[in-house]
Amino acid sequence: MLYVLHSSKYFLITGFLSLVCLFVSYSVYSQEKGTVHGVVKDGDTGETLIGVNVIVDSTTGVSTDVNGFYSLSLPRGKYQLAFRYIGYETLKRNITVVASRDLEINISLKAEAVALQTVVVSAGKFKQKLSDVTVSMEIIKPGFIENTNTVNIENVLTKMPGIDVLGDQPSIRGGSGYSYGAGSRVLVLVDDLPILTADVGEVKWNFLPVENIEQIEILKGASSALYGSSALNGVINIRTAWPEIKPETKAVLFSGLYIKPKRKEMAWWWKSAPVFGGASFSDSRKAGRFDIVSGINLYSNPGYREESYEKRARANVKLRYRPKNTEALSCGLSTNIQWQESSDFFIWQDADSGAFLQNPAGITPTRGFRFNADPWINFYDKGDGKHSLHTRFYHVDNRFDDNPDKDNGSDMYYGEYRYHKTFRQKLNLTIGMMGLYGVTNANLYGDHTNSNLALFSQLDYNFLKRFSASLGLRWETYTLDNSDRQSAPVMRAGLNFQAASYTFLRASFGQGFRYPSIAEKYTATSLGSLNIFPNPSLEPETGWSAELGVKQGFRAGKWKGFVDLAAFRTEYQNMIEYTFGIWLQDSTQIPTLDDLGFKSLNVGHARITGVELDVSGTGAFGKSTVTFFAGYTYMNPIDLSTDTLEDNILKYRYRHSLKGDFEITYGRMSLGANFIYNSFMERIDKAFEETILGQEIFPGLKDYREKNNKGHFVLNLRTSYQFPKLFKLSILVNNLLNEEYMGRPGDIQPPFNIVLQCVMKI
Repeated sequence: MLYVLHSSKYFLITGFLSLVCLFVSYSVYSQEKGTVHGVVKDGDTGETLIGVNVIVDSTTGVSTDVNGFYSLSLPRGKYQLAFRYIGYETLKRNITVVASRDLEINISLKAEAVALQTVVVSAGKFKQKLSDVTVSMEIIKPGFIENTNTVNIENVLTKMPGIDVLGDQPSIRGGSGYSYGAGSRVLVLVDDLPILTADVGEVKWNFLPVENIEQIEILKGASSALYGSSALNGVINIRTAWPEIKPETKAVLFSGLYIKPKRKEMAWWWKSAPVFGGASFSDSRKAGRFDIVSGINLYSNPGYREESYEKRARANVKLRYRPKNTEALSCGLSTNIQWQESSDFFIWQDADSGAFLQNPAGITPTRGFRFNADPWINFYDKGDGKHSLHTRFYHVDNRFDDNPDKDNGSDMYYGEYRYHKTFRQKLNLTIGMMGLYGVTNANLYGDHTNSNLALFSQLDYNFLKRFSASLGLRWETYTLDNSDRQSAPVMRAGLNFQAASYTFLRASFGQGFRYPSIAEKYTATSLGSLNIFPNPSLEPETGWSAELGVKQGFRAGKWKGFVDLAAFRTEYQNMIEYTFGIWLQDSTQIPTLDDLGFKSLNVGHARITGVELDVSGTGAFGKSTVTFFAGYTYMNPIDLSTDTLEDNILKYRYRHSLKGDFEITYGRMSLGANFIYNSFMERIDKAFEETILGQEIFPGLKDYREKNNKGHFVLNLRTSYQFPKLFKLSILVNNLLNEEYMGRPGDIQPPFNIVLQCVMKI
């Protein structure tokens, strides 16, 4: 008994002493620690960087907050800190931590030199390196937009490899043809939110703010898993810019004139050379906890063709606010408003002296009003997860004073919640939901409502140091007039392998779908002898696209860039095409000319295969700096629903396309050239080339196409001089060779024209 008591006493004393020692050791240890903190900024702009990974000895670390701030508590000793951020060179610092002292390490990161490190957002709705993306992408920078005097986004897109815009309808690698302005297989976004109209599903290109663009990102291939309907053929995301540390005010003034085409009889009606011009103003600055961007754009063009003109005035404001007491929160509002008067050229009088003269039945003067407002809020939780709620109200109104039966307007209400989190710098999770509600009031195709709901998710995982994989899933439901309801699940997957320092192999597969627009289903109208009939029973079209590609970066002395080679395949089922035929009304038994025309139909199965080769880079010759890009696209677009192997190419496509741009800068001078080659458009609607009916709709079109069947080559030149203080003066010569060519039937493109541009920056 005494032995037990003695042992217990000894045990208690020993335990007490151990606790005292542990407490003393902990106190001493805690006093041995020091703090490392600082701010990470962009080395060029001075902008603080959010989410920079600060790694300690390649093991643990933290990320910078919304103010670019980081803080680490470390035991005394020597360490190596690595600062890593997408698109920037990794910077390493050796430090010594002293007990009970603060060490301030402020860092400026430099953007990586190779173009493969360009940061993109659209592929996964979060920041990635271009080299890590599993699909083909094209990037358009604001400098190229300014240097080419882009007055609307459509103009600059047509200069990019694999991209065409035919009659305002975008097409990526032949994924779309021409559908008379209704519906789009390419989803166009502004700041990640759709900007297609609720009724027609079209893009109002001149409404998009060219005066404030950070970059344009183009995803090639089906992207419905993240973006939903209308992303069947790809995505064009126009990302607007935020202010940098230094305020910037910019004004652009330009004026130009058209020179008569080679065939002088085409412009016989000109009393003088048509003169066009415009001006834009933008201001970007920080004001306390506010970021403010504003812009004004004015444009007037009488047109080089009869009754084909455009006048517009646009203003936009973009605001961001960071509350003082909640650093993890930011919110904002973007608005854009435009008034315009225009008349589009649709049908010529004939292919000779009437090629620039409108068929009187096709003249459609229009007054238009567009407005959008985009309230949004972002919040970072304690686990560094990002919560985003972005909304958009988009209103479009078109008035035809000479023909009120064609008046139309629509409102779109859109909202999207998105959550993104990065786990251990390897796994990126994106989940979200979206809702859309559209209201259409139109004499042209009736009053309708439509709604769209979706859930989506995507995982992007980097593993084994050289592999990155992507998997996206989406479920979406669409309702028209509260009765016609349809749902569609889709997926996409991709894999990227870094085979060498600058060599990246990729493979991707994506499903897509598109609900027909209200205009495709219900439009009933006519332009001269061209009739368009409704089809309320039109069904959604579906498809998929796959790609294998390799991207090879290069650095050689002062030259750097990349070469990209991709093989692609796209298939569509239930493909929607406007089809010519006899469409009898219920009460009609004997057809007349009024029963001849076009109607949207689900025509069946189509396949597009091809290859694309791109090269892009920068370099130097002595004291001269050179930038360039070029791309060749070959495609074989086949209509698999035809009964014969002859004449089975899809309508309104080019088999061969070659595009490029070259610019050299020496001191304050620069000289640039841009070229576009498209092969002959082999197939259009047969009705336009019929001996009798074709003469009625498009007089002379068949003979014109037979004479001009070699494709077209367009060359544009530009030169500029940067004056020492405030402004740059440029001269642009477009269509230098005065090439006569057209896109859709009867739409001959601008002849030789000269533009004088002045850009002032403060």
